Amino acid sequence: MQLEITRTLPMVPLGFDQLTNSLVGSSPQMRIVHALIAKLVTSNSTVLITGESGTGKELAARAIHEMSARRELAFVPVNFGAIREELLESELFGHVRGAFTGAVNARQGRFQLANGGTLFLDEISEISLKFQVKLLRVLQERQFEPLGSDHAVQVDVRVVAATNRNLRVAVREGKFREDLFYRLNVLPLELPPLREREGDIPLLIRYFLQLHARRRAKRALRVENSAMSALERYSWPGNVREVENLIERLAVLSDDGVIRIGDLPNYIVHNSVPRHHRSTEVTLPSEGLDLDGLLEEIENGFIEKALQRTRGNKTMAAKLLKLNRTTFIERLRKKGMLQSAKTAASSPETVEKIKDPNCSLAQPPFWLLEGRRSGAHRSVKNSRSSQL
Repeated sequence: MQLEITRTLPMVPLGFDQLTNSLVGSSPQMRIVHALIAKLVTSNSTVLITGESGTGKELAARAIHEMSARRELAFVPVNFGAIREELLESELFGHVRGAFTGAVNARQGRFQLANGGTLFLDEISEISLKFQVKLLRVLQERQFEPLGSDHAVQVDVRVVAATNRNLRVAVREGKFREDLFYRLNVLPLELPPLREREGDIPLLIRYFLQLHARRRAKRALRVENSAMSALERYSWPGNVREVENLIERLAVLSDDGVIRIGDLPNYIVHNSVPRHHRSTEVTLPSEGLDLDGLLEEIENGFIEKALQRTRGNKTMAAKLLKLNRTTFIERLRKKGMLQSAKTAASSPETVEKIKDPNCSLAQPPFWLLEGRRSGAHRSVKNSRSSQL
């Protein structure tokens, strides 16, 4: 594993615009982000950056470091999603010679390497509950013992953490320690998805066109109006990272320095989601998961929602779920949910537009299902008990 350490040479303090070229944007949402970062740099308190994948969380962390008084010392990034659980303690806290098999030399951990500077903990939600306890202690005391040593090491680091997960949901589900969450969430910074940043897409496209032109020692490409309009209409589920990847591809493949609408992928021209984004991006917990149980809970949740919406009308519920009525009833029987269907039928709740041919169950984002799983599971469990 390659350790990336960024050291900034002594410099005259630069202005915000010069330091955050990669955080391009003039939308109201990004102006708020810029202003908040300018305030965060005056403190040494821990920052928690949240936002979807590709929104620029590491860029924001680097901007915080480069604008702070720590800019002349190291910026050390750690990606928890790329480090095996058994290596985490050694990677973060270091080890002495002979601490374990293969430890022929002593090694400093990331906390020591970042001493006086900034330690960026990316994908903080991926660490196990066991390691969360150790990390919490270090964040509280700013000292630790390297593996195999009985001497505490004191460090002075500014910690910036980041995640694309909802840690409040993780806390409720028992997957993330509440005390660690509050220790990290001292100064929260949320980065908006690109689809909410009106007017920023043309700015980002021009920025990346100029960036890749400099890298290739060529003139920047020009984008025709029709192509730019298509790019602005697209929803960009991969956010800024997807923009950069596409512009790099177009820069390499362009023959005459002009990007036309015919050069764009069909999914952008037709404003649809690209094939590689159609399945929701998820993260597999380090301890694994019960896939069959998870899928059953999701299925049960949709069945219950269909029955509630149709007031227990099994024919209409089966139609909403694109199932044959006989198949649907048999599935209810196997799951012990026929009683739930009767309860839904007797509910006084008014359901509108049941007969609307456009009525459908739109699948919510995966992360919205997180908070419903336990409830759906309890409901199914209760309905089964009522059949006994």
